[in-house]
Amino acid sequence: MKFQGSDNYVATRDLMLAVNAAITLQRPLLVKGEPGTGKTMLAEEVAQSLGLPLLQWHIKSTTKAQQGLYEYDAVSRLRDSQLKDVDGGERVKDIQNYIIKGVLWQAFTADQPVALLIDEIDKADIEFPNDLLREIDRMEFYCYETRELIRAKHRPVVFITSNNEKELPDAFLRRCFFHYIKFPDAETMKSIVAVHFPGLKQELLTAAMKTFYDVRNLPGLKKKPSTSELLDWLKLLVAEDIPLEALQSKEDKVAVPPLVGALLKNEQDVTLFEKLVFMQRNNR
Repeated sequence: MKFQGSDNYVATRDLMLAVNAAITLQRPLLVKGEPGTGKTMLAEEVAQSLGLPLLQWHIKSTTKAQQGLYEYDAVSRLRDSQLKDVDGGERVKDIQNYIIKGVLWQAFTADQPVALLIDEIDKADIEFPNDLLREIDRMEFYCYETRELIRAKHRPVVFITSNNEKELPDAFLRRCFFHYIKFPDAETMKSIVAVHFPGLKQELLTAAMKTFYDVRNLPGLKKKPSTSELLDWLKLLVAEDIPLEALQSKEDKVAVPPLVGALLKNEQDVTLFEKLVFMQRNNR
């Protein structure tokens, strides 16, 4: 079972090596990188390439580790017990009817190997990763309500993504294989664009790429535009039929690009960029 890349995802050699190393070691692949660099899409493409069903657990600030295992719906059971005349109370007698299986339970009990994505783990409480240490390491957990040990039939291929909003515990990191997705260089970015816009004119691509990296390399930006935002911007340029001249500035100076709102997402960055353009026009 080896990942060799896919037609829909441009994976660098280092990234493919990291995926295959995690599979060989049977450890989760912890993927970090700037937002919009394809961390979530990586899991989707690897699963599709390897022919594995993908189970996804998107983490929020309120997510608890227990939700990934199971939840016991005591409220529903109490309500049904009060309405037991409807079915003779048979449903209430079986506690299994009130166990809501989480993503990890589903992955562990699947009849075939699956891929499991735990997306943006750094959004959760600081104790969240620690609460999953045993389950991820031993691939098992105990359900106290049904008094059964849930053990993985097949070890899932686990992907964990993080935007680096919080530091993860050392004990958790020790159980993972780590890879940081670097921001693509110009050549890699052209390959990514070619996947999404195969018919894009070379002149437009060259001008758009220059403008994009000019904006991205501006010092002091609060949020640098990402790969996904470049793709959104190119989609708008094509849809609005923006002429090539609108992307080309005289004397190789930085100019405010059309539809800049697809690249810069807060007023401080837009103001900073406009100030730079104004200063260049006045040769200050």
